[in-house]
Amino acid sequence: MDYKSRMAGRDADLLCDAVLALKSRDECYRFFDDLLTAGEFAAMSQRIAVARMLYNEEKYSNIAEETGASTATISRVKRCVNYGADGYMLVLQRLEEQEDAE
Repeated sequence: MDYKSRMAGRDADLLCDAVLALKSRDECYRFFDDLLTAGEFAAMSQRIAVARMLYNEEKYSNIAEETGASTATISRVKRCVNYGADGYMLVLQRLEEQEDAE
């Protein structure tokens, strides 16, 4: 069964297709430089770092210290990791598989 996002729509589909068209980290940086403000990119980067640390069962205090994220941000990300659409889990598991393969 396909997942149906509450964010789905024509423009959202275009964004997803654009991300899927990227082929390298350099291309990602170029795209996100154009698409996002530095603050938006930093917030997204921080959230995935928090998710990875939660996935690795690190403590809030360590996560806050290492990422600079507030406990509110950590709690919000944790809710998504535990009860969200499994997007974080999908990506984190794939990254882990890539690291294991290297």
